[in-house]
Amino acid sequence: MNYPVWYLPDTGGGLLIAIIAIIHVFISHFAVGGGLYLVMAERKGLRENDPAILEFTRKHAKFFMLVTLVFGGITGVGIWFIIALVQPAAVSMLIHTFVYGWAAEWVWFLVEIIALMVYYYTFGKMDSRTHQQVGWIYFIAAWMSLFLINGIIGFMLTPGSWLDNQNFWAGFFNPSFWPALFVRSFISFGLAGLYAFVTCAFLKDRELRLRMTRYSGKWALGSLLLTLPSAWWYVAILPEPAARLVKGASPTIQAADNYALYSLIVLFLLVLLLAVVRPAINTRAVALLTLVPAFVLFGAFEWTREAARRPFVINEIMYSNGVSVAQAEAFNGESFLAQTRFAAVQEVTDDNLSAAGAELFKFQCYACHTIGGLNNDILSRTAAMDFVAMTKYLRNIMHQRPYMPPFLGTELEAQALAAYIVGDLHGKPILLPAAEPAQAGQLVYDNHCIGCHNIDIVIDWAAGRSTEEIISGLASLSQMNAMMDDFTGSAEEARQLALFLATPEEPPAPAEPGRIIYEAHCVACHEFDVIQQWAQGRSLNEIADGLANLSQLNAMMTDFVGPDEERRQLAAFLLAETEAAAAAGAIRGREVYDNTCIGCHGRDIVMRWAAGKSSAEIDTGLAELGQLNPMMQGMTLEPADRAALTLWLELESKGGSQ
Repeated sequence: MNYPVWYLPDTGGGLLIAIIAIIHVFISHFAVGGGLYLVMAERKGLRENDPAILEFTRKHAKFFMLVTLVFGGITGVGIWFIIALVQPAAVSMLIHTFVYGWAAEWVWFLVEIIALMVYYYTFGKMDSRTHQQVGWIYFIAAWMSLFLINGIIGFMLTPGSWLDNQNFWAGFFNPSFWPALFVRSFISFGLAGLYAFVTCAFLKDRELRLRMTRYSGKWALGSLLLTLPSAWWYVAILPEPAARLVKGASPTIQAADNYALYSLIVLFLLVLLLAVVRPAINTRAVALLTLVPAFVLFGAFEWTREAARRPFVINEIMYSNGVSVAQAEAFNGESFLAQTRFAAVQEVTDDNLSAAGAELFKFQCYACHTIGGLNNDILSRTAAMDFVAMTKYLRNIMHQRPYMPPFLGTELEAQALAAYIVGDLHGKPILLPAAEPAQAGQLVYDNHCIGCHNIDIVIDWAAGRSTEEIISGLASLSQMNAMMDDFTGSAEEARQLALFLATPEEPPAPAEPGRIIYEAHCVACHEFDVIQQWAQGRSLNEIADGLANLSQLNAMMTDFVGPDEERRQLAAFLLAETEAAAAAGAIRGREVYDNTCIGCHGRDIVMRWAAGKSSAEIDTGLAELGQLNPMMQGMTLEPADRAALTLWLELESKGGSQ
């Protein structure tokens, strides 16, 4: 909020960081392990008195220098350029917190550059002992760069006791420092062997190519095996929120983990083949191919490490949108736009609602979401929501999506953002709630309480209390229940809510509580037809039990957090809606049968075919009628008609819709 935003809504800055960063670290880790490989390969050539190995090492040193100093240098500059544009607040904090660490890293990097150039250009011109010492100087400098960068990057995920004392060393030697250092060191040694396959593939001497391919393969294979226990150690020390995301709660991390697993298997088989079974197959194409699963594996690791910090860019210190935790806590319901220096709109009015919403999206949402892009597309994630549901969701976002930053701003700013997303992006109507004073307390209740508490429970709590006692109670909710936060609205909102609770409006009609609970808990993530499919065929008790165990259905979901009465009301609503939809679908299915099937097939034949089949089996059969009967080859149904007919046949064959 203190910096301008480089706005690329179609792609998002985060995706650009990921692309450049993964390319850079794939090279920079080679720059570390490759230095040790050069020294050991030269030593092997000297020990065996083999000029061919020494010449191989010299050629590999040239390849190494071009890749690491030239391409690695370009991508290194690119990293600083892109992160400064996309996450300026986080970069500024890291520089100020670890200024001497960065200074030391740049000194070691300068030593790297000088040592590597001396090493290559004096190859064969300097006595071997001194030349190897230069090589060792390069490797130590490169590893020290890794050592220093690892501490700062680890701080972003596990700040540890720095949160309490702001001590440089506490932040640097954070809980993930040592496991991450081992993981990255072994990865760098493994990459040294993989990159060496490329140089080996260009050797014309077949015997030398086989020897050095085996030698390089042992580097890669041994390092790969040592990386696995280090990675397990790394995961074991992660704090609980990050550990839960890494172990399956996040679908994006789960996808990255799947890519990592498949890449690891392919990489292991390729390295085993080249190092032990058939090193003769190491051609230029095979050598380059071996780098592909390694790149995907390393990319998945870095993606997972970044995603595990959500909703923070620096864990527990700064949210992904660049707003620090301290700044967020200080807002307390005040205007976000008024305090955002580079926002084009500073105040929300009836005339600039959408424009203000666009600015709020840019400064609060864009860091993670694109508009129609590949990365966290906001369109697909909000397609099921209307204006009222979107507004409520924004006000309760931390309760429903703990890996997303809280919405910061006033009620009117929440409406502006909802209007932009629902109205401008989706083209849906915007129906602003009435602004009559009598409804102010209801609006505050809807925005702060309805996501977790039924109105009856809140009214029971407020009964017998004065307005002042209710206001005092709202300010100390955490003392009543540690799971609750103290009321975060303004003093005026607290007063409005207290007046509403002291003299509440009539509660919603009996038929509506379930719908309200659905809008507060479900609509932000699930389109109703998906929930209907899940609820279809279940009894009231089965739906209620399923809501209490949603995490078993999908690790990304949390179990329903409301009281039992709300869970029963939601289950009743889902059951009623599902039964109504089923009845409507059955009627439509009978129409499809009458219009399409009855001319050729008697009812008894069709029912005997459908009897005992699940809806999926019936649907598959209707989609492949030609396999059922060659005379029906080419006959198809529209997807909606097929779904309706499937439902009717399933119900009818069980005696459910006569």
